[in-house]
This record gives sequence, C-alpha cells and structure tokens, in this order.
Amino acid sequence: MLIKEFLISVLLFFLGHILVWIQLNGQFSFPDFFKKYEWGFILMGAPLGYLFIKATEYGYSAFNGILWPQRLIGFSIGIIIFSFLTHTLLNEGLSTKTLICLSLSFTILAIQIFWK
Repeated sequence: MLIKEFLISVLLFFLGHILVWIQLNGQFSFPDFFKKYEWGFILMGAPLGYLFIKATEYGYSAFNGILWPQRLIGFSIGIIIFSFLTHTLLNEGLSTKTLICLSLSFTILAIQIFWK
C-alpha cells in the first residue's frame, strides 16, 4: 500500500462525507440559512462529486489498482461521519443498533487497512 496516496484518499473521503452531510442534512440544523441559500447547496453537488472521484483515484492508486478497498473505506468513513454529525448537531442518540453498526464500520476499516 502506498501510504501518501492512502492518506490523501482518506482525507478526501472524510471531507467529502462531512460536506455531503451538511448539504443533505444541514437543513435540519440551520433551516433559515438553508432556505436562504438553497441553490448554493444544490450546486455543491458537482464539486462534491469531483472530490469523491479524486478520493477514489488516490485510493485506487494506494491499493495498487484494486477498487474494493476504497469502496469499503469510503462507506465506513461515511457511516462514522454520519453518526458523529447526526449525534452532535441533531442530538440524536446512539442506539445499540447504531453503536453495533459503528463498530462494524471500524472493523471494516481495520480489515481493509491492516489485512494483507
């Protein structure tokens, strides 16, 4: 695994998932702001798509041309970011079911990173 490409990929996935959460769910945390700038959030879609394309490109390079690891890493990061932001910004509790899913996401990440 190429560490530099891997770290760039993970950073882009983290940034992308944070921005997607804001784009899709920020309307519930900041309703007035979102109504005022609705088209701005709609137009965020294309740059966010590009961010995920680059994250996948770096991940593909990091894993020497294998696509599955970055798909699973991106998915797991998305679950982790969603859970954290939803809990923090919307005050939704973390049920046992959600905590188990988070544990599985961390397990998927560990398998993809450390299993040779």
